[in-house]
Amino acid sequence: MENGRAISFPRPDGQDVPGVLFTAADDAPGVVLIQEWWGINDQIRRVGQRLAAAGYRVVIPDLYRGRAATVADEAKHLMNGLDFGQALADIAGALAYLKGHDPSTRVGIVGFCLGGALTLAALCNVPGFTAGVCYYGIPGAGADPSRLLAPMQAHFAEFDDWCTPDLVRALEDKLRSGTTEYELYRYSAHHAFFNDTRPEVYDPVAAAESWRRSLDFFHRHLGGPQTAA
Repeated sequence: MENGRAISFPRPDGQDVPGVLFTAADDAPGVVLIQEWWGINDQIRRVGQRLAAAGYRVVIPDLYRGRAATVADEAKHLMNGLDFGQALADIAGALAYLKGHDPSTRVGIVGFCLGGALTLAALCNVPGFTAGVCYYGIPGAGADPSRLLAPMQAHFAEFDDWCTPDLVRALEDKLRSGTTEYELYRYSAHHAFFNDTRPEVYDPVAAAESWRRSLDFFHRHLGGPQTAA
């Protein structure tokens, strides 16, 4: 399967954003995929391939502008240097790219870790998404989960020292106080349980179950073929 095609697209302020495109049918629903703190690496590209195989056009905006990390200290440095406001502008540009000239095109968003936090922030601040899936990420100030603009599904680990169980409970309290549909699942696993390149935390059972739920959620809200890709 293709490894993704390099593209660029404008964001609302006119700046160009680099990214990676995985194609399905031209009229397929779209998904914006947001990286972990590592950047766009082979693992996140494989997630893009799986989404494309499931019937979606996929764009990964390159939030780090070509940089990627292989060790945690470097990833932390890149993440801490990221301006969330600028990242949300990149995401808005990716959304507009996938909608093209048809505003009725359904577009979802999914992200992991840092990307999960940005997914939730986007669902609170960027109008136009049809649905979103957040994997173990909670944004700080500037995102009010009680005011989701689109339905969300979220996946968290019980043994997570970043998105701790207490923080997840507080998040769910805010989600519950809103009026937008949400689903929140907890797994007996560790942070980044979906990442199969990290054997110290990867949990194949939790990864498979959460992926099945994610594709089902996107199928219900975005349409497209239902598949276990």
